[in-house]
Amino acid sequence: MRNGERTHTRTLTALTAAGLLAVTTACAEPEGGVRAQAGARGGDGAPNSLGVALPEETGHVHGVGVDPGSGEVLVASHSGLYTVPAPERRTREATVPARVGPVIDLMGFTVRGPGHYLAGGHPGGDTDMPDPVGLIETRDGGRSWESLSLAGESDFHALAAGDDLVVGFDGALRATGDGTVWTDLDPEVAAFDLAVSDDGGTVVAATDRGPVRSTDGGAGFEAVAEAPPLALVDWVPGGETVFGVAVDGGVHRSENAGATWERTGELPGGPEALHADEDQVIVVADRHVARSTDLGATFDAW
Repeated sequence: MRNGERTHTRTLTALTAAGLLAVTTACAEPEGGVRAQAGARGGDGAPNSLGVALPEETGHVHGVGVDPGSGEVLVASHSGLYTVPAPERRTREATVPARVGPVIDLMGFTVRGPGHYLAGGHPGGDTDMPDPVGLIETRDGGRSWESLSLAGESDFHALAAGDDLVVGFDGALRATGDGTVWTDLDPEVAAFDLAVSDDGGTVVAATDRGPVRSTDGGAGFEAVAEAPPLALVDWVPGGETVFGVAVDGGVHRSENAGATWERTGELPGGPEALHADEDQVIVVADRHVARSTDLGATFDAW
């Protein structure tokens, strides 16, 4: 999920140890395409063990980001939000994730600013929210959440943001400037991950048939020629660099706003979530949070 900004019910695609695995089905998904490659893994096919291990209770992971104030890594999971200490503030003690706030199955997730995040998903037993929660917001680092819009109506499985625009997919692709009033975008795009430029003009969507790209704020999309089968995408703020992770764990970079892609590295296991900024690429795979500082060529814990 992008840093600094950042589905009427549909199939929840959890990128687990088996690759892209649909774990909740509320409507049929097409056969073939990217999701048909479920089971593909990077490297020799072994599960990923690189990175900071997450607790088993996280279940599947839907999003990852970085708080621009604290530098903490934020993991949006089936059992709520977890924080991992900032890599720049490492100590001799082990890096241990900690859960913050109520149990909410956080689906779409994006970071808007220090302590300010948006999400969609489903409430847990200790949360007095409708199901689905619609678009929810926290301004205290995830300790509490409030509804912004579409409570009880929309299940956002993908969210991304530019400076003044939030794009989400809840069975339909739509956008909002204030978090309350939504505009429908291209009805032909079924996105399971999204990346948005700072100005909101360019949107890259990972879809079942490969990445597609819009240069008019999501009104219309075109397939990206010769692109890898990306499962995850994220925009690096401040420029035209976009990172993606394919279903086989291959890490790819675009330096022209998603128009062309080059492979930079690989992470073993099944990719679940991606964050990219000017300093790092963070990928969650098989409940391990791995970090790269060399454009995705190598990954490790911190």
